[in-house]
Amino acid sequence: MKPRSSRIAAAAATVAVLAGFTTACNRDGDSASANGDTAKIGIDLPRADSDFWNSYAQYVDRETGTQSVSALPVSNSQNDVTKLVANVKVFQNTGAKAVVMAPQDTGAIASTLDELAAEKIPVISVDTRPDKGDVYMVVRADNKAYGTKSCEYLGEQLGGKGKVAELQGALSSINGRDRSEAFAACMKEKFPGIEVIELATDWKGDVASAKLQSTLAAHPDVDGIYMQAGGVFLQPTLSLLKQKGLLKPAGEPGHITIISNDGIPQEFDAIRQGHIDATISQPADLYAKYAVYYAKAAAEGKTFKPGPTDHGSTIIELPNGLEDQLPAPLVTKENVDDRALWGNNVSK
Repeated sequence: MKPRSSRIAAAAATVAVLAGFTTACNRDGDSASANGDTAKIGIDLPRADSDFWNSYAQYVDRETGTQSVSALPVSNSQNDVTKLVANVKVFQNTGAKAVVMAPQDTGAIASTLDELAAEKIPVISVDTRPDKGDVYMVVRADNKAYGTKSCEYLGEQLGGKGKVAELQGALSSINGRDRSEAFAACMKEKFPGIEVIELATDWKGDVASAKLQSTLAAHPDVDGIYMQAGGVFLQPTLSLLKQKGLLKPAGEPGHITIISNDGIPQEFDAIRQGHIDATISQPADLYAKYAVYYAKAAAEGKTFKPGPTDHGSTIIELPNGLEDQLPAPLVTKENVDDRALWGNNVSK
């Protein structure tokens, strides 16, 4: 999918205080709305080679308008931490009062976060939790739960026996590590009869396809596949299986049980067709909604505390900030048509 260019609406009026969580409270005297100015927000998109992140970009575009945010021109760091650092520098130089980012390398961004903290520019990190450096809020789902849920689904479907190829994300990313570690721990504890073949991919579809091809040649008896990111792995995987005559519908002999993570429309179509069996819906809509919400709140001087929110999530305390852990449901053929799922409400 080609990147979708973002259209950002600028608000000319004073920012109204958004009705928030019961855990929120205003700081005294330093809010942007108190002095009559509309605070500028810098937003960096992490990449344009993933259907999930392109959907997120659509929702960001929508939310900046819905929430009347004065956003600076949106940048895209293209999965390159050097570009992310440069984009953030532009935000700093053009007066950003808060920054939204989704660093794909969660270790390499620490010095940039330190620099932003020194300038009192709060950071909202979407989907990924930086290893070090202060963050105002991480907007993220529980990625360990992704790995555990995926393990449990595959283990039950395979009856606790067989071989599973795991297309891992980048292990330099907290998400890749969380999903991989949780999946491995769950398999070891609950399904020791399943052999897991771990394939590190750095979130790259071509790498995943090449490694999966080699794995299928060496292990033609693979029964299951776990894709940690359907947005980049789905099409290369399905294309490869089709090429090899292994793309058999669910319920037919020889079907390879597949679970994915993301919840994009293409995964839902694949579930309906029986090409894959399940996915875990990573809430792109809520990521955008609450990333923009927290950026606006940060610029207005609001603060938050750990505890339940009014939108079905829980804010937890981190060593370097707070994290709002949003719900991420399992999607199978039984609930794939649920209109409450964001993947059924966004263009493909």
